[in-house]
Amino acid sequence: MRVQNLLPHWVLQLIQHPRTALSDIPAGLMMAVLVIPQSLGYAALAGLPPIMGLYAAIAPVIVYAWIGASSVSSIGPVAITAIMTASALTGYAAGSLQYTSLAIILAFMVGGILLIAGLIRLGWIMQFVSRGVASGFISGAAVLIIFSQIKHIIGVPLNADSLIDLFLSVYTSTQPIHLPTALLGVSATFLLIISRYGEAMIWGWLPTQWRGFGNRFFVILIVALSIWLSHRMEFEQMQIRLLQPLPTGLPKIAFPNFSVTTLLDLLPSALLIALIAFISSSTISAQQARIRGEPYDANKELGGLGLANITSGAYGGFVVAGGISRTSLNLSVGAKTPLASIICALGVLMILLFLGRYLEGLPYAILAAVIISSVISMVDTKTFISAWQLDKFDAICFGITFFTSIIFGLNSGLVVGLLASFAAMIYRTHQVHIAIVGRVGDSEHFRNIERHEATTFDGLLLLRIDESLYFGNAQSVLANLTQLSDDPSIHDIVLIMTAVNHVDLSAQEMLITFNHSCIERGQRLHLAEVKGPVMDVLKTSPVVEDLSGRIFLSANQAVQSLTKPSTDL
Repeated sequence: MRVQNLLPHWVLQLIQHPRTALSDIPAGLMMAVLVIPQSLGYAALAGLPPIMGLYAAIAPVIVYAWIGASSVSSIGPVAITAIMTASALTGYAAGSLQYTSLAIILAFMVGGILLIAGLIRLGWIMQFVSRGVASGFISGAAVLIIFSQIKHIIGVPLNADSLIDLFLSVYTSTQPIHLPTALLGVSATFLLIISRYGEAMIWGWLPTQWRGFGNRFFVILIVALSIWLSHRMEFEQMQIRLLQPLPTGLPKIAFPNFSVTTLLDLLPSALLIALIAFISSSTISAQQARIRGEPYDANKELGGLGLANITSGAYGGFVVAGGISRTSLNLSVGAKTPLASIICALGVLMILLFLGRYLEGLPYAILAAVIISSVISMVDTKTFISAWQLDKFDAICFGITFFTSIIFGLNSGLVVGLLASFAAMIYRTHQVHIAIVGRVGDSEHFRNIERHEATTFDGLLLLRIDESLYFGNAQSVLANLTQLSDDPSIHDIVLIMTAVNHVDLSAQEMLITFNHSCIERGQRLHLAEVKGPVMDVLKTSPVVEDLSGRIFLSANQAVQSLTKPSTDL
């Protein structure tokens, strides 16, 4: 086998055009510095030792960069999978050895599920998660993430897995707000939000292309300043919770002990996390592929994410995914190929090996402020407004998913959202649109007479069915057809089946029943523009065998044949 066959396409391009790497090397180094606070914060958000955030930002990133579907998508610890990990492990003590082991097992399970899904080519499954449900879930998760960080901002232990848990926790808590922590946390949150969302006002004095960098390096400045103040002002003496010394080096590859019972307990959560990790990753990857004019393979995305999560578990990390904020950051620093992600991962490794001790003393309140300022943008109000204007079903699914997620928790929110989405889909296919059509002018085009000036024909009723026919809509279609054709002056009815892609057994029985009712009323039932696959099903069924009329190639042919005397019917 030739060596070239073992190399990804982007590596071969870099070999042929090495100058392409000139922008990726500095981009990767800048990313390494910028993702450190995020990675530490998301591990803390998941209830895990912060060092696991750095572990998850090294080996998994390299694996995905080598085999993933996107050339610029950046994977690693993200807020959505962190909060879902914490939600999945609610019944265990956060930070304990058992909790950490279960988080690693969860990464293995999510990776295995994604890898298997990729191997059996389940990439199409994303089509069944509506944009409203996905945006509502992610928006609800963002709100819960903000709730979950309140305990670090004010120094009071609170349970924020759902709004109900938060209210109960606040109601039963007897511990007062820790003023030094609250002063530090609220101040940092305010400054970071102003810097991030008032970018034009705060960083307007910089050239346009540098304003984003100003905001991102402000985060680094806040982190560095807080560590310096922590040692200078002895925050530990003030009982402000601080980051403890990080382990040096990388963990050994290890597989935690587990039982079948543990796997079964975690399986529902692993399936949900795998689904959301795939949705969040593939959404941004597919979008960037379209923008860059590159091919995108959802099954390859599943395989890349699966191996990345298995690698994360093997190297002591937790569940990873692609994130909008990480990918946007990757693009803003000038990344062009996966080489930038590999440089970033190696940079994080160098920081961990040689500069990790300088992170000691970082207040958790600062990490919480970084997380809150980052996830506010995940509340997708634009999608809700757009859906309300253009597709209220999607807006309703957004609202149901969003409010269920924040009130009852993420797992409930996703399940209820998916059920609402399927209910909306069933309702839409149940309400089949049947149009009475006529000829437009002297053309061969036939259109809905309620929308166009179209000619109808005495004694001839042309009905266009605008949906596939199946058990869920067969009876409503029969009722509509019976009502529309209940006119003694009609002697011929033509069903135009241009939009009918499938006719199941229940629908065939419905057509047989309607044909018999037409015969009883002295009418003939005809079909027109039946698609080949549908005709393959109907030609050996009683629908065609007992049909009182004919099957026409087009509506125009039916009109020409049925509006002049004929003896062959």
